[in-house]
Amino acid sequence: MRRSLTWLFALPLVLAGSQVAHVLAYRWVYPSSHVRVHALLSTGHGYMDQLPLVFGIGAAIAVTSLMATVVDVARGRSPHQLPAWAFALLPVLTFVVQEILERSLHTGTFVWQAVESPTFLPGLALQLPFGAVAFVVARFLLRTAKAVGRLIGGVRARVACCAPRHLRFPSVVGLPRPAPLAARAAGRAPPQFAR
Repeated sequence: MRRSLTWLFALPLVLAGSQVAHVLAYRWVYPSSHVRVHALLSTGHGYMDQLPLVFGIGAAIAVTSLMATVVDVARGRSPHQLPAWAFALLPVLTFVVQEILERSLHTGTFVWQAVESPTFLPGLALQLPFGAVAFVVARFLLRTAKAVGRLIGGVRARVACCAPRHLRFPSVVGLPRPAPLAARAAGRAPPQFAR
């Protein structure tokens, strides 16, 4: 599997885990839905209604890269391993950048004070467990894709080894041909007369 396909598979899972932890952090800090909605809208989270579309696009990218993994393994290419550090570092980095960008884009100025918000530390703490879950899910899906690829590759190898082109059939069957004049008497001899 090409390294870019490994990243195309890993990044949607990392981002999905990060977003789920982000949503849970707001639910944890603001248990009341009315207060939570007000806090989300006042801090630049108005885009959250588009999250299902983003998750759908990410899932399509992940499924496509999994199918490419199956094809690569079936062709005999060995896939690259998932980088474990990506599932530990990228969710944390994504959360920090997302919190700062959300508030900066909402206010129109750079707001580094987003790290002081009440949801920042709980959200940061939730990133590691969700990154670990995303890593386990990714490893399971990649192992499944490898197994399917090996199965398809094994079927292709068995079909290729038993193909008729490897079998030799004689082109002309060599049967003995009787002489044309002996065709009538073939199998009989002239009668013997008693002398």
